Amino acid sequence: MSSKIYCIASFEPKPGKERALFRVLQGLEADTLREDGCLQYRVTRHIPSPFAGGQSYPLVFNEIWADMASFEAHCQRSAIAEFFEIHCVSPEGLVARHNVCIYTDEPEDFDAPHFG
Repeated sequence: MSSKIYCIASFEPKPGKERALFRVLQGLEADTLREDGCLQYRVTRHIPSPFAGGQSYPLVFNEIWADMASFEAHCQRSAIAEFFEIHCVSPEGLVARHNVCIYTDEPEDFDAPHFG
């Protein structure tokens, strides 16, 4: 059974704040990558392509966590809580809107073997 958690954390910056927000988000990468359960943590920018016409916020973290406990521990780190408080909650922050979703790669009715 896979215990990995996939997170897509999307951010819409306030007008004229995309570069500043991208730099702030990049600043979260190094320490997060040191977390034991962090398998991938990369901030990305939306780029145009004729083969990808979907709608998205312009800045997105692509994250993979070893398990739910690792993801939830990350969310409770002071640096992450401070980022959300300063930039997403505060009216003076850089973020207009944000959306954080988590996913599993298991089918809903997966018949996983049980050991032990």
